Amino acid sequence: MSENRYQHVIYRVENGIGRLTLNRPERHNALVPELLEDLERALSQCRQDLPEVLVIDAAGKSFSTGGDVAGFYDTPRAERHTYASTVVGTLNKVICQLLELPVPTITAVHGMVTGGSIGLVLASDIVVAGPKASFAPWYTVVGYSPDGGWTALLPERIGRGRALDVQLTNRTITRDDALSWGLAQYGTAAGEELATALSLATTLSGHKTGSIARTLRLNRPDPQHTAVALERERQEFLEQITTDEADRGMAAFLGRSA
Repeated sequence: MSENRYQHVIYRVENGIGRLTLNRPERHNALVPELLEDLERALSQCRQDLPEVLVIDAAGKSFSTGGDVAGFYDTPRAERHTYASTVVGTLNKVICQLLELPVPTITAVHGMVTGGSIGLVLASDIVVAGPKASFAPWYTVVGYSPDGGWTALLPERIGRGRALDVQLTNRTITRDDALSWGLAQYGTAAGEELATALSLATTLSGHKTGSIARTLRLNRPDPQHTAVALERERQEFLEQITTDEADRGMAAFLGRSA
């Protein structure tokens, strides 16, 4: 087995199966620049290793709670545009890396997925969801603009009307919703998410790699079209993050005075 330990991500390959673990459990794997840069490095290494399958999971109680609201709020307003550009821009690169990876990706979700971290799920080929898996946007509550593929990728998965309703009303997509709407393909009992994902990975690793690669290319969202849509999300996010509305929303969310 080979293993690379980064600050907030662990990447390993064993028996031809790659495994990438978000490892910032004390902050619910919130997306800060350091974690996203680790993901970039790990996926670049995965591209070199080319395991037969990549499994993505996370340590702690949550899969990932998206962008770290405190990270945005505590960044001086004059510098927030640059900070946000780094966070959303790097997330977009990670999403595109996953969509262009020539091996199938399976993501095991065991807890909350909020905000931009849904991009890691949407860029996966197969999603395994435990009973406590949930997906929520929070943008219209906190005062952000959608990122992470909520507009670029989610409508294709669950339908545009449904995706818009979820984002406008801040509706939580439950595990059962995710399964019935096509956001997730497999449901498991608590604690069996990773084992199920690894079992699926073993099954896929026995199939013909050339056939799998062509199947992925023909079925995945078009990378160029997706990159354009993600860039549009980034630009809208940057315009919104420096508004008074965003300041008030973040302060309220964090329980602070604006």
